[in-house]
Amino acid sequence: MKYFTFEEFEQSDTAKKNNIDNRITDNATKNNIEALVDNVLDPLREAYGKPINISSGYRTRELNAKLKGSSTSQHCKGEAADLVVKDGKKGLKDLMVYILYFQLPVDQAIFEVSGNSVWLHVSHKRNGVNRNQFLTYLNGAYTVVTPEYMWSVICGLDLPILHPQPMPITGCDMK
Repeated sequence: MKYFTFEEFEQSDTAKKNNIDNRITDNATKNNIEALVDNVLDPLREAYGKPINISSGYRTRELNAKLKGSSTSQHCKGEAADLVVKDGKKGLKDLMVYILYFQLPVDQAIFEVSGNSVWLHVSHKRNGVNRNQFLTYLNGAYTVVTPEYMWSVICGLDLPILHPQPMPITGCDMK
């Protein structure tokens, strides 16, 4: 865990406002968070080269219910984080490019837009198979999409240009 801390995963304005204790209390959850950070978030931060903030990380069941999260939310297991960046939507698109380009082991990557808010949900399973599933969430509706679709929407490319050795890239400049 080079760029992220457990405290960032515990931070929640909703928890503070509602007096909910959102501390991580078990080692399995900590191990899941470490796996998410080591396999996805730290490599993503390294590629992006700028700070990435966690808007929602770990959630106790009580906090998840207050946020009207899914009863099977990976946030409750420490397997997921919602990310925001200073560059807003453009920066989040860049993060998605890096996930696709470097083939980071995500269970899910969801580009989410709700009203004026935009974030990127990423998850990773320490145990089990990561689905490498890509979705969009637009104002209440989830849609499963292919990686190729994400490339075309985000970068205007028909198919990703993959190189045998990952190379430094900026945004969608893949050549």
